Amino acid sequence: MSTHSSATLAAENVKSSIPLDVKEKVEQPVEADSEFEVVLDADHPQRMSNLRKWLIVVVISCASLCVTCLSSVASFTEGAVAEEFSVSHVVTILSISLFVEGLGCGPLLVGPLSEVYGRNNVYRASYAFLFVFSFPVTFAPNIAVYLIFRFITGFCGSAFLSVAGGSVSDLFDNASVANPMALYTISPFIGPILGPLMICNIHWRWTYRIMLIWIFAQLAALVIFVPETYAPVLLKRKAARLRKSTGNARYWAPLDRQDKNLMHAIAVSCYKPFQLMFYDRMALLLNTWTALILGILYLSFQAFPIIFQDHHGFTMQQTGMSYLGIGLGMVLATPTQHYWNSLVVRDAEKNGGHAPPESRLYMGEVGGILVPLSLYWLAFTTYPSVHWVVPIIASIPFGTGIYFVFAAMRSAFAAAFPLFAGAMYHRLGTVGATALLAGLMSLMAPLPFIFRRIGPRLRQKSRFAAK
Repeated sequence: MSTHSSATLAAENVKSSIPLDVKEKVEQPVEADSEFEVVLDADHPQRMSNLRKWLIVVVISCASLCVTCLSSVASFTEGAVAEEFSVSHVVTILSISLFVEGLGCGPLLVGPLSEVYGRNNVYRASYAFLFVFSFPVTFAPNIAVYLIFRFITGFCGSAFLSVAGGSVSDLFDNASVANPMALYTISPFIGPILGPLMICNIHWRWTYRIMLIWIFAQLAALVIFVPETYAPVLLKRKAARLRKSTGNARYWAPLDRQDKNLMHAIAVSCYKPFQLMFYDRMALLLNTWTALILGILYLSFQAFPIIFQDHHGFTMQQTGMSYLGIGLGMVLATPTQHYWNSLVVRDAEKNGGHAPPESRLYMGEVGGILVPLSLYWLAFTTYPSVHWVVPIIASIPFGTGIYFVFAAMRSAFAAAFPLFAGAMYHRLGTVGATALLAGLMSLMAPLPFIFRRIGPRLRQKSRFAAK
């Protein structure tokens, strides 16, 4: 995700902290006819049955999983694509970089669109375009078409990395949102790991045909099972229904009286994340930290083949299985969510019922330690003389650390890292290159500890913090 994603997630967290009856209304001028302002009662998304709410979360999470899996599935088709189109291997690496860059750019557009047209319309349009534009990738006649539409499909799929978190917070109140949010949070990280595991002894075009089938199935599930959950849009639709059924034009919703300029909202969406980083040191450093971690995750799609194919003689399929360590680490981290939630609740009790944002950095502190330790362990076990299972075990804490660290993903960094990974590993060797990454993460490790302590003071000075 781009830096816009962190702004989007922050906004959703603010919304989820507002009481149900307050969140459904926006302050209106005194002269407004409040008697005819519509509200959500039994039709509020949070009053759906738990079974239906969890079904929606699972469908959205699987859609996110599919998109991020599509980002990495290209990593093991690069050789065949390079051979068929008579281009260098470096050119085919762009298929991952461009897709991830599309994931980073998309939220600048889909975020504002979701606030005007609703989340559900954005989901359906996003996946419909993803399905349509995946055909030129699957049946690409040349490398130019292949790469251009890899970027476009990444752009189309980005809604599930920027908007979907809002759907989860729409469905659950503060007391119960943590567990469903944990499921949604882990899905974009499992996706890139799942991609290499799906590789079989099939032609590279069949890899994308399988993904086409999955995308179509996800589109059908979104249409059938996922309703609109964004309260302001639901209020607007309810007001329109009441005006039509009663003939009384006085019924209104807050969105009806807001002067929404879509182009202005998109423009703000494009420059505000960069403004936030330029003027807020805390945002800049934390974004850089998480960007490096995501970049290293995508760098592994170039590094692991060097480690396991060159040093241990793995086949392509066996190398795909080597990512199980990272995936296992992420899965093992998920059950700890309840403990971290209890720390947030404890801080909330100390602060009048509202936990400070720094409470979320407890997880980041542990993750900040696990990531560099895992990379050091991995670096010094990549020698051919060391059994192949040891570096796979060493990657488990890296997966756990990724889960703990991330509040948002930084696609611009992730897009660039695969491009220089091969040259770096060949020039520095597997030990030197991985140790260099571990050193970078060691420098970043103190950040969550520092910001948890001085965060309140920095927020008081920030021009962007809510007063």
